[in-house]
Amino acid sequence: MRIGELAARTEASVRSLRYYEEQGLLTSSRSASGQRHYTEAEVERVRLIQRLYAAGLSSRTISELLPCVDAPSEGNSDAALERMAQERNRLSEHIDELMRTRNALDGLMATARAHRESLHTPAEATT
Repeated sequence: MRIGELAARTEASVRSLRYYEEQGLLTSSRSASGQRHYTEAEVERVRLIQRLYAAGLSSRTISELLPCVDAPSEGNSDAALERMAQERNRLSEHIDELMRTRNALDGLMATARAHRESLHTPAEATT
């Protein structure tokens, strides 16, 4: 199938598919005129790549996980699970950092609200 059909079947943009290929995540054969052609297997591969991106993984990390798909083995599975655990830890640390940042902002907002309330004079409150 050509790139447009693969894009339609996976709901990925043509640009994304080209990027996946550029990053070594997806392969195609080329016609004599240079058009990309994909097999049926690439439909599921693109869907997997999309799920991995949706999980917050980078193209580099995805490329490290794909050997588990391309050459299934206990070793590749163990390596993929370890890599995903590292990414999960990274995301958890980032979430913790974001929560600290949000809490700091909440504190600033509380201070600002208290200051705003202190600006009301008794005369303003009765009018």
